[in-house]
Order: sequence, then structure tokens, then C-alpha cells
Amino acid sequence: MKWLYLFKANFRREYIYLKRYLPNTISEFITFYAIFLFLFFGIQIVGDPSTVEVNVQNTIVNYLFWFLAMMVMQGIGWSIMNEAQLGTLEQMYMSPMGAWKILLARIISSTILQLVMIVILLYLSMITTNTWLNVDVLSILPILIFTLISMVGVSFMIAGLAIIFKQIGSFLQIFQFILMGLTFAPLSTMPYLTILPVVKGVDMARGIMIHHSSLMNFSIVDYTSLIANAAVYLFLGVVVFKRCEKTAMIKGVLGQH
Repeated sequence: MKWLYLFKANFRREYIYLKRYLPNTISEFITFYAIFLFLFFGIQIVGDPSTVEVNVQNTIVNYLFWFLAMMVMQGIGWSIMNEAQLGTLEQMYMSPMGAWKILLARIISSTILQLVMIVILLYLSMITTNTWLNVDVLSILPILIFTLISMVGVSFMIAGLAIIFKQIGSFLQIFQFILMGLTFAPLSTMPYLTILPVVKGVDMARGIMIHHSSLMNFSIVDYTSLIANAAVYLFLGVVVFKRCEKTAMIKGVLGQH
């Protein structure tokens, strides 16, 4: 019951935030749509005409997961930085629920709202390019959930750094390009990237959306890799975050900015 109240409070907070700063939300949406248009027209101009359709399909899937990965994996880090700037970070630690639970509820709430924007971007991109993907929700959803879990784990790691160093904006900007590499990387030619977050989930989602695969087409190895990746990164994320919390408290820099 406490978790439900916590989730409802944070979901309402994130919704109010998006609504109150609506121009920023709209500009964010337009920016990412413009990025896709640049990618699309780049493929049209310099791409091989015989593979344009496949390249466009891959671009749509990859750039949507890139957008999602940025929102989720950087979300808690930005939240910590904002709390530190506002001087309310220590107030979070006064809650009986614990800071990491509040941040988890916050990132889940934010992700749900961001998924609405991503679905709109997906259909807008397909309409713009006249390229239609296999949007099999029942097949995509389980893969998406485990992919999101690994993203949340990385987000906690980044949040741990933010607790200690406070200002990590430059790192997050560079991290955006690392995420682009992960989401655009072809796993077929670089199978060792399976150990990294996001990569396996994006590869399986591409199989469903582009090649019309179903959940039955994936092997036990695929599912084991996906689930293990999610579990490991979530575990490491929480451990790293708690360790950084302890370090910040020992050094007395938790509420400093």
C-alpha cells in the first residue's frame, strides 16, 4: 500500500511538472522529431536506394530506443542534480520510505509518461516516412520491460555519481552519444555487446518490429541474456547508489551543492 501511495504521489508530480512546463515538453518533442528528420533525409540522400526501406526501419527503432534510454538512464541523475540545486535533497532523506524508493517511483512514473510521447513519435515517424513497422504490443512489451529494468539500474549508478559530485551535466551530455552507439549497434556483427545494457533488448525489438518475429522465434539463450542483463544491472545500480550515499554521508557532502 505504501508503494502505491508513493507511486501515485510521484506520478502526479511528474505529470504536473510536464504540464506546468508544457513549452519545454513540446520543444523536447519537436527537437527529437527534428533529429529523426535529419537522419531520415540523410539516408534518402546518401543511402543505397536498394536498402533505403530497411535502413529507415532500423533508424526508426534505434532512434526511439535512444530517446527512451536517454530519458530513463539519465533521469535519476538529473533529478538528484535538480534537488541539490533547489536545496531539497536532504528533505528526500527524511522520508521513512528511503531515497532510493522515492527515486525508483519517480523514474517509473516519468518513464510511463515518456512512453506516451514515444508512441506518438513512433506513429508520426511511420507516417512521415510511409514505412510501417510491426507494432506487436504483446511481443514487444515483455522485452521492453526487461530492457527498462537494465536502464533503471544504470540510472541509479549515474545518480550515485550525482550525489557525490553534484554537477555531472557534462558527463551526461557525453553519455548521450554513448547511448546512441549502444542503440544503433548491430548485435549480429558485434555479439560481445550483449553484456552491455539496452543492446540485447533493442536487437530483439528490431527482430519483432522489422522482421516480424514473435516471442516464439527467440531462443532460451536470448531470454536468459535479456533477463540476466536486467537483473545484474539493477542489482549493481542499487548497490552502487547505496555505496555512493554512504560515501556522501561520511564526507558530509550529501546536501552540498
